[in-house]
Amino acid sequence: MSQTLAEDVAAGAATGLARAVDPSSAAGTEPGPDRPGAERRRLLRFLVRRPGLVASALVVVLIVLAAFRPELFTSRDPLHGVPSENFRAPDGAHWFGTDELGRDVFSRVVHGAQLSLKATLLAVAVAFVVGGLIGLVAGFVGGWVEDVLMRVVDVLLSIPSLFLSLALVTALGYGTVKVAVAVGIASVAGFARVTRAEVLRVRQAVFVEASRSCGARWYTVLGRHVLPNAVGPVIVLATLDFGAAVLAVSSLSFLGYGAPPPAPEWGTLIADGRNYMANAWWLTALPGLAIAATGLAANRIARALDGEWSRQR
Repeated sequence: MSQTLAEDVAAGAATGLARAVDPSSAAGTEPGPDRPGAERRRLLRFLVRRPGLVASALVVVLIVLAAFRPELFTSRDPLHGVPSENFRAPDGAHWFGTDELGRDVFSRVVHGAQLSLKATLLAVAVAFVVGGLIGLVAGFVGGWVEDVLMRVVDVLLSIPSLFLSLALVTALGYGTVKVAVAVGIASVAGFARVTRAEVLRVRQAVFVEASRSCGARWYTVLGRHVLPNAVGPVIVLATLDFGAAVLAVSSLSFLGYGAPPPAPEWGTLIADGRNYMANAWWLTALPGLAIAATGLAANRIARALDGEWSRQR
């Protein structure tokens, strides 16, 4: 019995020594995992399983670089043409071929990204700010203010966005900025409805009610609790609307409402090349491919942001 007691004491002493050496054991807990490393590995697995998302992100990065630093992709002048090289098919010297005046189509597409993408960003910004403010006021204030604002939004939703953009750009006049403003105003209704729905959801949360009961002012509740918790779906909508705005801006440019020639907007490039589709298909197909790739990439990124990452986690 004494031998057993001595063994128990020795075991207890060894355990105490181990706990003294290992602070985590003394606290009775296991060593915590490497949180940053685990997050990086989870992100890597998420991207490896979704090559389409990686390709979409790469397309968006290339388009943004082309819009803000076109000299990284081509050194050719998009307005200078060599008449002797007109209607040259795509080859090593001219990746996208040449047009009827001998201008390099690739350089025109690259420099056209600057006009089209900036107009798209402006359109999304207008829709995000104006629609977000309308939805925020309607959802947070409520009452007759909400009724009036949402009836205006219902009227906007009853008009097809392209028709509304055409009406607005006809009233505002021609030009890239005016096209962007028209497209942005036509997209306000969607942002207003999503923002209002999210604000209503967050406004009824327990922590918002607790903040109000503690005497917090309305702007404190709005800035600290409502906005941070309601802005996520609106950002996803902005990413999704980016692809639609690219198509809308290009459509209005195709109809002649954009920058005047010889500005190489994407829609203008397609409009200029439609008369030569029989013998120069690349004049319309390759700028159209750039528009389609941008829209599809934005949609894929928006789908990843819309709960796909959180479900993976």
